[in-house]
Amino acid sequence: MIKSSFYLVIIFAVLIIIAGCTTTVEQEEISDEEAVEEIEEKEQGNSDSKEFDSGEGESGEDESTSKDQQTEDNISEQEPKALYKVNETNWKVESLTESEQNIVLLTIDDAPDKYSADMADALNELGAGAIFFVNGHFIESEKGQADLKKIHDMGFEIGNHTMNHPNLKELSEEEQYREIVELNDLIEEVTGERPRFFRAPFGANTAYSESVVRDEGMILMNWTYGYDWEAEYMEKEALADIMVNTPLLTNGANILMHDREWTMEAIEDIVTGLKEKGYDIVDPREIKGLQ
Repeated sequence: MIKSSFYLVIIFAVLIIIAGCTTTVEQEEISDEEAVEEIEEKEQGNSDSKEFDSGEGESGEDESTSKDQQTEDNISEQEPKALYKVNETNWKVESLTESEQNIVLLTIDDAPDKYSADMADALNELGAGAIFFVNGHFIESEKGQADLKKIHDMGFEIGNHTMNHPNLKELSEEEQYREIVELNDLIEEVTGERPRFFRAPFGANTAYSESVVRDEGMILMNWTYGYDWEAEYMEKEALADIMVNTPLLTNGANILMHDREWTMEAIEDIVTGLKEKGYDIVDPREIKGLQ
């Protein structure tokens, strides 16, 4: 009887040990499964974090790509597409696209003397672009610089017309260089932008001045017609009439005007008359620069 009880105790103990081992194994298996799930959750979290850090949104677009595109769009807004070029054999403006539309370019020399800012206001109201060719001695004063900045900030192109309006053919190469480059530096100081166009006083270029203009990355400019320096046209009605009805008005005409009281008074009639005759006013910002 004692032996039977002894054996029963041993058997019972063995069963307890076996049950304990089984529980331990099951707990270990559960622990292993939980560990795997925990690792998978961490990996998923890291993956989500990387996706967030990469800048990819719900659309899957890369934020850096979007920023690059935005930058390109801004540049495109600041630099209009080139639609025209200057023909240096006749100084006309030509379209780079196939178009039957007649065009003209407006240019104003000797700016900003007394009337350029008012002329810019009038042109702006008329939706007409123009190049204002600047002389350096007009922007040595605070008023001159304020007028220049106003014209530039309105969106008009600023051209170089030399510092002191000399005949370049009468100057040494060193003097020609100063007349051109010093003015570029001064205009950039006032407006933050160097001129893209150069027109020599009296249309008198030299081989050296042309090389300086090229080195400065500017477009050489002259004109096809103008009248406001002639005595018989120093009056509003006469000037407006000849500017619109001259036989020299042809497609691509490069029209020269000056900072003069009578020109300022006639500018509205000139622009209106050109438009009524079927001419579009070229935006100088759309003229192709040097490559």
